[in-house]
Amino acid sequence: MRAKGDVFVISAPSGSGKTTICRRLLQETDRLELSISYTTRRLKHGEQDGRDYFFVDQPEFDKMLDCKEFLESATVYGNSYGTARKTVQSIVEQGNDALLEIDVQGGCNIKQSMPDAVLVAIFPPSWQALRTRLFGRDRDSREEMDARLIAARKEIHVLLTYDYLVINDDLDSAVVNVSRIVHAHRLRRERAVSVIKSILVQSGEE
Repeated sequence: MRAKGDVFVISAPSGSGKTTICRRLLQETDRLELSISYTTRRLKHGEQDGRDYFFVDQPEFDKMLDCKEFLESATVYGNSYGTARKTVQSIVEQGNDALLEIDVQGGCNIKQSMPDAVLVAIFPPSWQALRTRLFGRDRDSREEMDARLIAARKEIHVLLTYDYLVINDDLDSAVVNVSRIVHAHRLRRERAVSVIKSILVQSGEE
């Protein structure tokens, strides 16, 4: 009998390498599944609907919100984002771990509704590195990039309250460190106790 999975939230300021780390984790870690978020923002170059996000219009998003289909939702840079409740529940009930790649606001909302969720913050090695990575992506307008830098200062303060803090000064090392967090939580007492109790039941103990 496999115990229910955990929920891992990965958040970071824009340009910190969060998406790359998450993709590596999903490739290299068994029983880890991405919970794909919904968003109303436009699809950017290189993105794919159903892989990076589920892209919906605002009326459809609002309908899901009214029906309480989101575990958490947030407005970021004028766009709506949400994590579908049924998606996360389906993943963990199968005994797999759910990986949520969401912003700081969404991460805090998840922690309030799911205190056992594990929050992992990713940081760049320096402010200059963050600027270089952000401007080097060539995905956003200058106005958007300036807004992300302003938001990053506030986000970093909130990210300091997360359960784990990982500095992405080397991608391979950052992936290894986040992977260790996932595997360590799989070994904790609470996750194993239901399996051990089932062993006692099988042994005939009342």
